[in-house]
Amino acid sequence: MKEQKMHKTISALMFGLALGGAAHAQTVVTDTDGNGSYSIEELTAAYPDMTPELFASVDVNGDGAVDADELAAAREQGTLPN
Repeated sequence: MKEQKMHKTISALMFGLALGGAAHAQTVVTDTDGNGSYSIEELTAAYPDMTPELFASVDVNGDGAVDADELAAAREQGTLPN
């Protein structure tokens, strides 16, 4: 009886940890060409729903690339999911 209760407690804890880990997972964006910023192609690989309009809204300075600060701001504002 005691073992069964412990097993249920451990199972509930593991389930909670799994859910918590999923909630903190962050979309990984890869700078495939190593230039220090993200192109629309690189962001589309991480965010399949990326459109030119969405990219332009994330590319705040309009230089045609998204830097780490622009990506972080878009995530914080909810423009892009984490």
